[in-house]
Amino acid sequence: MERFNVVVIGAGSGGLVVAAGAAGLGARVALVEKHRMGGDCLNTGCVPSKALLAAAKAVQHARDAHRLGLSLPDPGPQEWKAVRAWVRSSQAHIAPHDSVERFTGLGVEVFQGAATLKSAHEVEVNGQTLWGRHVVVATGSRAAVPPIPGLAEAGFLTNETVFEVEERPASLLVMGGGPVGTELGQAFSRLGTTVTIVSSTPHVCAKEDPDVAEVLASRLRSEGVRILDGSSATRVTRRDGKKVVTVAAPGGVETEVAADEILVAVGRTPNVEGLGLDAAGVRYSKTGVEIDSTCRTNVPSVWAVGDVAGGPLFTHWAGHQARVVVRNVLFPGRASHDLGNLPWTTFTEPEIAHVGMSETAARAADVSHRVFKVAFDDVDRAVCDGEADGYFAKVVAGPKGEILGATIVHPQAGNLLPELVLARKYGIRLGQLSATIHTYPSLSEVNRALGDAYMRTKLTGATKGRLSKAFRWLRR
Repeated sequence: MERFNVVVIGAGSGGLVVAAGAAGLGARVALVEKHRMGGDCLNTGCVPSKALLAAAKAVQHARDAHRLGLSLPDPGPQEWKAVRAWVRSSQAHIAPHDSVERFTGLGVEVFQGAATLKSAHEVEVNGQTLWGRHVVVATGSRAAVPPIPGLAEAGFLTNETVFEVEERPASLLVMGGGPVGTELGQAFSRLGTTVTIVSSTPHVCAKEDPDVAEVLASRLRSEGVRILDGSSATRVTRRDGKKVVTVAAPGGVETEVAADEILVAVGRTPNVEGLGLDAAGVRYSKTGVEIDSTCRTNVPSVWAVGDVAGGPLFTHWAGHQARVVVRNVLFPGRASHDLGNLPWTTFTEPEIAHVGMSETAARAADVSHRVFKVAFDDVDRAVCDGEADGYFAKVVAGPKGEILGATIVHPQAGNLLPELVLARKYGIRLGQLSATIHTYPSLSEVNRALGDAYMRTKLTGATKGRLSKAFRWLRR
């Protein structure tokens, strides 16, 4: 029986980080993957979707060039196969980083096949048993499919199949108004598809504050995307070559939407089946493998990271948890994951980037707070870029200017947020942001402006009166 310090099941974002990190520190590591290296992120998630978004953004910017005084023809509907070729070339460029060859070169022993836990330390793959002092489950998740009558018979797409279609659909109904639904819905709309988004929540991107979501919803609608908020698909039929979806709106009123294709984007299901978790005594549920803040399961030798462990479904969260596990399985003491400082970005245009407590959450929890909001109309670079109207940044702050949460709505929001994440994590207050020099003219000035907004509240009427009196005395 081969013996390892760490056996990793799953070569997606979390599993790759565990394997590379542990091997780099000198541990003997086995990495088991039954499908493709790179997992969902490389093959069906982050990478292909962001390449698609880039192509769609280029089309839209050409369409909107008149705002900058340019006269360009409308690019019209785009040729799908050419766009798909761009998406695949992006994947091919990144794939070697996640390849068997690279990880073998790092000292990781890669096994391609299905893994099954036989005990708390034993993993069977291709009839061979691997013993690990620690076993890390990192099998990810797959698209959840709602039990809607007629959906399976009519056929549908998910993020795992949408990039494989041979032709761009002329019309698309998206089930789900979260990040995946809004990102792909906007992308296909910009490429020439008629898109309808059916969102069961009161507004798209339900985790965001209503004023934040409204900026995105307004942009989507201005680009021709139809949004049905507070609605749900109740059945699907085929009629005249179309997939006809019955949608129940608030109040129970039903309407029919006909589309060439249906994209299901209503959430994720953890990949826990067939792993032998019961045999190893590992607790899990329909939401995933149960772990504590150190990423450890109820079985001391078994750990879990990423989507399979439920919780936030982000590549960077899986990577963060993986680093926590490497530290915990190879060294004494225990580190915990940092959920409070987890940022996320919805990569629509505009992007929505967020960290910490939202304004809505602060009110619901009755937390003492103030909200400071800065419009990009007041940021010179945003005005010069033609990317100011309606966009803003806001911070939920404590009594002394400590950052409880932050949200930015802007085409570059994801690149602007990290400064506020760093400030929140390390206790840098808004007054200190105000005192930090930011390059002019840059979009980052919005973060300094948030600090300035806080500092202006320090100057009360009484304080200003005393200062004015002192200044008059100095002019005598």
